[in-house]
Amino acid sequence: MTPPRPPATGGTAPRPPATDSSAPRPPGADASAARSPETDDGAPRPPARRRGRPPRTESAGTRDRILDAAREEFSACGYEKTSVRGIAKAAGVDSALVHHYFGTKEQVFEAAIEVAFAPALAAPDAIAEGPADEVGERLTRFVLGVWEDPATRAPLLAVVRSAVDNDTAAAVLRRLVAAQLMRRIAARLELPDAELRAELAAAQLVGCAMLRYVIRLEPLASADLEQIIARVAPVVQTHLTAP
Repeated sequence: MTPPRPPATGGTAPRPPATDSSAPRPPGADASAARSPETDDGAPRPPARRRGRPPRTESAGTRDRILDAAREEFSACGYEKTSVRGIAKAAGVDSALVHHYFGTKEQVFEAAIEVAFAPALAAPDAIAEGPADEVGERLTRFVLGVWEDPATRAPLLAVVRSAVDNDTAAAVLRRLVAAQLMRRIAARLELPDAELRAELAAAQLVGCAMLRYVIRLEPLASADLEQIIARVAPVVQTHLTAP
């Protein structure tokens, strides 16, 4: 009987068995390939977008949409009853995105209403121009004109309604009104107790706006704007310039 031959030590190593290309791939295989740092032609792949971050082209539009929703929520519900979650829902975004753009609810509130006070940045220069005995009319026309404009009325309604019963909202209102409008006007009066004069004028105008636009007390709410200016402006003038 012939003994068995020992296995060959030279020659080509045996090939592994062929795999079936139709067989199911192990989990994650496709994802691993997708995460390969290079494409088939050797070019580097673009980095994958991080989850939770909006694309750069959408950032401005998303931010504006959040601000629009915030103004509507604060205007309708006031500061206390408005939540970041409610703002996010109204804007169609996640709450984390609201925090990403603005931070706390107070910061969202201030950003949402600041647009209403943007015209106030140029107001002192415009109000100071012209005869001193007409400054009351210019200020009255400016303030009531801001309320008459639908684009700025909603943010004003939001801040006024919120400031009535919330200290945080009241602080934001004081900061915006005092820093951006009344103190700058007072600095141009060049009269004793100018800051008190400017605040009394502001009280006259805010009270008129509250009754006309917030409480909507008749007949003030439906009165012609020019008629209101004609009656209120002399009182504002007295506060600003009377001895």
